[in-house]
Amino acid sequence: MLGGIERRIMTPPGQPANPRTDRPAPADPRIYLAAERTLLAWIRTGIAFMGFGFVVARFGLFLRELALSNHVTTALPANGFSLPAGVAMIGAGIVVNLGAAVRHYRYVRALDRGEIQPAHGLVYICLLAGFLAVLGLAVAVYLVVLFR
Repeated sequence: MLGGIERRIMTPPGQPANPRTDRPAPADPRIYLAAERTLLAWIRTGIAFMGFGFVVARFGLFLRELALSNHVTTALPANGFSLPAGVAMIGAGIVVNLGAAVRHYRYVRALDRGEIQPAHGLVYICLLAGFLAVLGLAVAVYLVVLFR
């Protein structure tokens, strides 16, 4: 069942996977579908970043309205941290979507050439997780300082 995939993976570069033809054997469509599912998952993640960034950006406005409705006498900062944090989240969502599109394009092109690319996503994922951890820590510190 997976004989075509095994031949394609085990064939050295530059040699035809199918000895009866000069062309590489067609890739299993499940590989392309898996690549497309991965692309869609990354796009969904990028859209979630952008939506959450909008919510974070509007959180400062919510805090100001809440303070006004409770007649808080302490002055709230005019430019809070939520707007830059929200814009950073929206920017991260844009970067994730663009990165997903580029990675998908390169992967499909490599599949069309009969090459199997190793996963290069570990650095990308670690950078993204680190950025989100720093951003989350900054928002937590901001909220602690704001409500002290």
